[in-house]
Amino acid sequence: MNPARQTAIGVGLALAILAAWAITHAYAVFFHELGINSLVIGPLLVALACWLNVGLFIVAHDAMHGSLAPGQAAVNRLFGRLALALYAGFWFDDLRKSHFEHHRAPGTHEDPDFGTSPGLVPWYAGFLRRYFGWPQFLALSAATLALRLAGAPFANILLFWALPAILSSLQLFYFGTYLPHRPSRDPFADDHRARSNAFGWLASLMSCYHFGYHHEHHLAPHVPWWRLPAERRRRARAR
Repeated sequence: MNPARQTAIGVGLALAILAAWAITHAYAVFFHELGINSLVIGPLLVALACWLNVGLFIVAHDAMHGSLAPGQAAVNRLFGRLALALYAGFWFDDLRKSHFEHHRAPGTHEDPDFGTSPGLVPWYAGFLRRYFGWPQFLALSAATLALRLAGAPFANILLFWALPAILSSLQLFYFGTYLPHRPSRDPFADDHRARSNAFGWLASLMSCYHFGYHHEHHLAPHVPWWRLPAERRRRARAR
């Protein structure tokens, strides 16, 4: 695809995700009143906020690979830093370094995302210890204080900001790391040590913005998230 066209689409989608996240966050945290209606609307808001949090990380992920805006390092850094800061106070440059270590030796003990235990819970716990430290704790504590001083109810902060952040980390881990890279009786296709799920387009989008087409991502890391279904079809036809 023409780099200018890819940049226009990538930046447009990134702005849409950021705007949707900001609107959802502002309404849910500041204006949504907890009550009987929340029995229906509340879970929907949590699910939407969770999915948009995943979107923030996926925007940053494309920025790490330079696929959000090909050839425009400053644009990629801008979106990557903003998205990760909003997501959980992460520093883009540090995560980018770790992510490229993952791509250099996926599914091995040199891979920072690799679990020392194949079980879901211990692997996820190690994943959290690896990426969530004191800088993130202090950043999120400061953000919580700022939200309270701005008038956000503490219950809303917990339900519609903290809970979606935790759930989105589990969603990203499960569909983007655990399922693609867990060892099994079936051997991996190649040294990328990654598998793809068999989800259809909508399920793939809703689960992890097509990040579950993970083998295709490792084969072509320059392809942005929204082009992974087409990349998957192209490779399937070429077999």
